[in-house]
Amino acid sequence: MNEPEHFLLKCISGSRAYNLDGPRSDTDLKGVFIQPMTELYGLNYTPQVSNPTNDETFFEIGRLIELLLKNNPGVLELLATPRSHILFRHPVMDMFDPQIFLSKLCRDTFAGYARTQMQKARGLNKKMNVREAPVRKGVMDFCWVYSGNATYSLNEWLQYEGIMQEDCGLGAMNHFKDCYKLFVQRNMPENTRLNGIVRSAGSNDVNTSEISKGMAPSGLLYFNKDGYSMHCREYREYHEWLEKRNEDRYKTNMTHGRQYDTKNMMHTMRLLSMAEEIARFKTINVFRPDREFLLGIKAGNYAFDELVKMVDEKMISIEEAYEKSDLPESPDPELAEELLIKIRKQIYDRQ
Repeated sequence: MNEPEHFLLKCISGSRAYNLDGPRSDTDLKGVFIQPMTELYGLNYTPQVSNPTNDETFFEIGRLIELLLKNNPGVLELLATPRSHILFRHPVMDMFDPQIFLSKLCRDTFAGYARTQMQKARGLNKKMNVREAPVRKGVMDFCWVYSGNATYSLNEWLQYEGIMQEDCGLGAMNHFKDCYKLFVQRNMPENTRLNGIVRSAGSNDVNTSEISKGMAPSGLLYFNKDGYSMHCREYREYHEWLEKRNEDRYKTNMTHGRQYDTKNMMHTMRLLSMAEEIARFKTINVFRPDREFLLGIKAGNYAFDELVKMVDEKMISIEEAYEKSDLPESPDPELAEELLIKIRKQIYDRQ
């Protein structure tokens, strides 16, 4: 940004380029730069730069080519930015035709990214519909005891026996995953001291004790370790979401009553439509003609289940389109390399 002589392309991106902006939309910028020859030949290659908020991102020309060969949606959209949203374009950028990079990889990059967004939307839908914040459970809440031909939760069994977890001990069982022999202190020899089922309330695993051979257990304990791990992950993700969520966006989503991230779903449908258009028409429509439909999703005009059905139907249509398409399986790396060399020579020869 401090050395604009190295710019090759500077564009308005994001919602304004997509024709999906509103009165409060930010102005995002994307572009391309070429690193000075001395830095390129040295040890200070810089593939990409962004500002602290990541709403301004610029790719070095070599990094741009690398991402184009992967059919990265962001850089393909950058090359296809409408002229009305291009702030600066160096003449060498006329060598770029985004269509020469289009391939069947777009099925995975555009539609695949949309699937990821859909998974996020499903997870967010689940979080936003939580009526009460999840309570952090401990290891003992995931333990079960088999004793006297009956199964109890550990806490129920302790209460029934009238003892504390510190009065118990566990012995490992070979070949039985997460299963332990359960011993009670009052049934042990005087010289044996059990270590308890957990070391402390904050423990993340059960605790074993040294048990003399031949001692009969009072029961068997099963620790649902996988269930405990899943609970910890969901608890952590929920509170990370609470901490990081955009409050204005959250309030908007709750106001329209749909309780899912409508902006996320809008971009999911946009990406899916673009994936299909690439297969059918070999073009990248950044400036969206389906503005009203997409903004309708953002406004919460559709139920979440209704959108899920639309996505599923669109995915079937995309698969059919790519099966029939004569797009290459992937971009031509030799052609891309020739283009990169030609651009660097043309720029560096003038320096």
